[in-house]
Amino acid sequence: MNLPGDILMLKRLLLTCLALMSLAPPLAAQGFDRPIRIIVPIAPGGGTDVFARLLAEIVGTSLGQPIVVENRPGASSTIGTQFVTEQRADGSTLLFTANSPITAAPHVMTTRYTLEQLEPLFIVGHTGFTLCVRQDSPIRDAQGLIAAMRAAPGRFTYGTDGVGGNMHLAGERAFRALGLEATMVPFQGAAQTLTAFSGGHIDLYGGSIAVAMPAIRDGRARCLILTQRAQHPEVATGSGLDALGIPSEETLIWWGMLAARGMPADRKAALLTAFEAAWRTERFQTQLARSGVTPEFRGPEASAALIATESEALARVVRQIGIERAR
Repeated sequence: MNLPGDILMLKRLLLTCLALMSLAPPLAAQGFDRPIRIIVPIAPGGGTDVFARLLAEIVGTSLGQPIVVENRPGASSTIGTQFVTEQRADGSTLLFTANSPITAAPHVMTTRYTLEQLEPLFIVGHTGFTLCVRQDSPIRDAQGLIAAMRAAPGRFTYGTDGVGGNMHLAGERAFRALGLEATMVPFQGAAQTLTAFSGGHIDLYGGSIAVAMPAIRDGRARCLILTQRAQHPEVATGSGLDALGIPSEETLIWWGMLAARGMPADRKAALLTAFEAAWRTERFQTQLARSGVTPEFRGPEASAALIATESEALARVVRQIGIERAR
């Protein structure tokens, strides 16, 4: 036996094996043993769906598994949310959603899940809701709208995403703090609200800045009150809650990823690393900007803190306006 030659061959074989291992996907290290599903609890095509699909596309197979986006709409986004809570807490089924089924729906509907069953992973950004008048309105600014509403309690109609939806509760938070009354008209989302507003069927558009952005940019809507504290760079006519003197009443619409509670720490870390990297790409930042969303990546702790604070505030508004929990 030629020992030096055999040893050299063994070394080469070992180096070849190590090289192949380095090229393998990080599946074993992260523990994902099946494709990753992102559940979006609304129909395809909305902003939430667009954000989820772009994140999935950018992350690709970097987690060692393909990522698929699955829409499960219905019951104010609670059907898809409930589905995620019923899955194994192994990180292979995720929920990408706006905040309505997380911080509003549990207070106004009998949901079959609780916040304790969900583990926040991250939030990608936020924007405020807004109240707008049409371009032909004589009201030019927030103070003018406030004065007009005080002079005619309950006369102004404003559209929302439904009874007990985030916009409804955000609007009532601001109205109560400002001493205003208005008549809420429910719709099946901000896009339908905008259509009714543009057609003159309601006095005020009430919904996300993101959905109103096309109407803002082409001058069809003059948005005057924002439910966020700060001014918005794309809404020159809007006053934030700091300017209106009620900064503690801020209600945002945000988008984020959650999962069934109890995920292994290594999988959670792998997901956070991959999706934060996707969030930082120019492609995703451009999409956020195009949608009028303020980019802010909040990790698990910051996301959980925002959810707890917002949930408590909206529960208080529900009690104040007397919404009965739907069954």
